[in-house]
Amino acid sequence: MSRYKVDPMEFSGLRTVSLAARGGKVRVEDFAKPLPPNAATVRELVESLPRILAADSLRGVIAALELARDRRKPILWGLGGHVIKTGLAPVLINLLQRGYATGFVLNGAAAIHDFEIALAGCTSEDVEAALPDGSFGSAEETGSEMNRAISAAAGIGMGEALGCALQRLANPSFAAKSLLHEAYRLGAPVTVHVAIGTDTPHMHPACDGAAVGRATHHDFRLLCSLVRELNDGGVYLNVGSAVVLPEVFLKAVSAVRNLGHPLHNFTTVNFDFLRHYRPQANVVERPHAHSGGRGFSITGHHEIMIPLLAAALRESAA
Repeated sequence: MSRYKVDPMEFSGLRTVSLAARGGKVRVEDFAKPLPPNAATVRELVESLPRILAADSLRGVIAALELARDRRKPILWGLGGHVIKTGLAPVLINLLQRGYATGFVLNGAAAIHDFEIALAGCTSEDVEAALPDGSFGSAEETGSEMNRAISAAAGIGMGEALGCALQRLANPSFAAKSLLHEAYRLGAPVTVHVAIGTDTPHMHPACDGAAVGRATHHDFRLLCSLVRELNDGGVYLNVGSAVVLPEVFLKAVSAVRNLGHPLHNFTTVNFDFLRHYRPQANVVERPHAHSGGRGFSITGHHEIMIPLLAAALRESAA
């Protein structure tokens, strides 16, 4: 005998509906399909994925990129440092050559890693080993040459200045693996967005804070012009930047609209191996509020997801 004064609710009068009438968000026609024995393409793999959640989002990203390319709309890739130091520059350069990228938006880390690759074919120092004696971030060529290029920039931004400098400085054995080098050579705009103190070249004696600020502000204004052209069909992808680029992109969107330029019905994508607040809010969701378009979020390792996406786009084009 229960001591409680409240009796359990009786369910005898509860109304029910048939399962068929209720339906469901998940249906068998959306299930994954096992690959046939003779399947040989990445596109077949993509088409075999379930039409549910991230798998369907991946197809949506592919479709948006295909449409933007066909309509000659901008495809801008925002890149954090991890994207470069996991070896993806050759894939991104190939996407540029095939029309699936029209410009690149880098944070400071991405620019540093790429610049070092062009000079020496290596990057990404061992922070734990170098930090105790203060030698972390003290590579001479990185600090001196990047700062020299930035200080010498006259009427151009940081991305263009670094790309131009690498036409002279890059080791011929590594130049083709550098995004900054190849984008400059091919005439594709690159913007670099830094916060003073976040990047190792800011520690170097050659750093001119005024020059850094001037060059990166030039690139912010250039980015606003690139973002303006996303209207009605362009694509912006944020890959591996959790803070700086999502904030920069949102301000560019606002500046473009504030100046009276239409900016609606475009696609945004966030690729990262962790979900973070700013990319989800500032890239995937907020730019589309009351303005149409769509945002996608794909979680996974860059070194797997970006080559997979590029391979699917190659077969699509073929």
